[in-house]
Amino acid sequence: MNKFMKKYKSRGVVLGNLWQGGRGFYPAEGLEAKTKAELLKKAKEMLKSGALDSGMGFDGLNSAYLMIEEIETIKKNGKEYKNNNFFDEFIGKPSEEEKKQFINITL
Repeated sequence: MNKFMKKYKSRGVVLGNLWQGGRGFYPAEGLEAKTKAELLKKAKEMLKSGALDSGMGFDGLNSAYLMIEEIETIKKNGKEYKNNNFFDEFIGKPSEEEKKQFINITL
């Protein structure tokens, strides 16, 4: 019997407003979901509520860069096979300059 499963995981970086002024970057909370849409919805809600920064304590969050991993698993004849795909997503409203900074930070 063949069994197919798919899940999504993310890691990334958030950009937030610092309490003393200015902006800073911090790792984003890692997320998991059954669909990419569900993962992005969760990330956008957490960005809005301020929870996506893993508790750093920014004055407010501006945007985030997420690296999303799609993991497809199939079990066939007692063996498990995996295929991974990767997607980059920006959430919030980062400027073009901020997008470049996100990419440089994660390299």
